Amino acid sequence: MISLLLATFFILGLIIGSFLNVVILRFNTQRSLGGRSGCMTCESTLRWYELIPVFSFLGLGGRCRNCKSKISLQYPLVELASGIIFVLLFLEFQDFFLINPKVFFAIFIYYAFAFSLLLVIATYDLRHKIIPDSLSLIFGILAFAGLFFFDISSGQSLSSNAPIFYAHLPSWDSFLSGIYIALPFAFFWFVSSGRWMGLGDAKLSLGIGWLLGLPLALSSLVVAFWSGAVWGIALIIFSRNSKKG
Repeated sequence: MISLLLATFFILGLIIGSFLNVVILRFNTQRSLGGRSGCMTCESTLRWYELIPVFSFLGLGGRCRNCKSKISLQYPLVELASGIIFVLLFLEFQDFFLINPKVFFAIFIYYAFAFSLLLVIATYDLRHKIIPDSLSLIFGILAFAGLFFFDISSGQSLSSNAPIFYAHLPSWDSFLSGIYIALPFAFFWFVSSGRWMGLGDAKLSLGIGWLLGLPLALSSLVVAFWSGAVWGIALIIFSRNSKKG
């Protein structure tokens, strides 16, 4: 039963990831999010069997069927990341699925939307080296609204009959968590006049603090800094090897 559910949520995540790729590639362009997908090089319309998440990329050998140009690794990586996110969210909240399915789906949909939005922001930032204000605003509003409906980080056990999804006023700690996380980034931006860090990081971290709460948000920042350091070192090594070649 659990294996079937995991497979279902993974496939759902792959499908959502395919749509997220469309959002990433068409955001801030003249193209709408609707309409058929096509090759970014020759603009040929993709057939149904070229739109299967991950498998189409593998089956085509990472190249366009028509013009043979390389297909960006972004496509399968975003789809896989989305699938993994959906699986991890299910594992995190699976007890709610058994106790109260309505609560589970309310929590799952909320966090799936939030983390999908973060995946779009992260990928767009990697491509264009900028965090769009509009996406940070949507994420911040979503995270702030969640403070008034979700209470899953209070340490309550599932058997305590305490409500998890209900309308309530957030505590001061929950409200200030976003501000606490954003302030250091805003400070670095201010004292360096934007040379050390962009203001977009502060705007995004505000929502992260509200979404995760202070302890988890701090942990996520540590992971982010270490991941960024590893990625930066890898890029430096790759660029040096490319120049030598």
